[in-house]
Amino acid sequence: QVQPVESGGGLVQPGGSLRLSCAAAVNIFSGFVISWHRQPPGKQRELVATITSSGTTNYADSVEGRFTISRDGAKNTVYLQMNSLKPEDTARYYCNTRLGPLSNWGQGTQVTVSS
Repeated sequence: QVQPVESGGGLVQPGGSLRLSCAAAVNIFSGFVISWHRQPPGKQRELVATITSSGTTNYADSVEGRFTISRDGAKNTVYLQMNSLKPEDTARYYCNTRLGPLSNWGQGTQVTVSS
């Protein structure tokens, strides 16, 4: 079983914060690239942030400075800390683990930013 499991989504007011968790189901220090993606209603899925097994991170321009991707090796878990949330961040957020052409997707967790 290599499907990651996301958690931590919910309803939050604009300007608030959430932390999403991804239980990776693979060894996050074994060459996998772990990424967070999101899919707003009626739109295509888009890349949010990535972290490599060596710790290199990248962010979409839309979340740079507001979101932080991090990892806990002891728990084999990757996090997405989301601050200063905007209504435009409303989406279903998915964790992906990838090694070369092999890609594993979780079921996603819903994030809704609304007052």
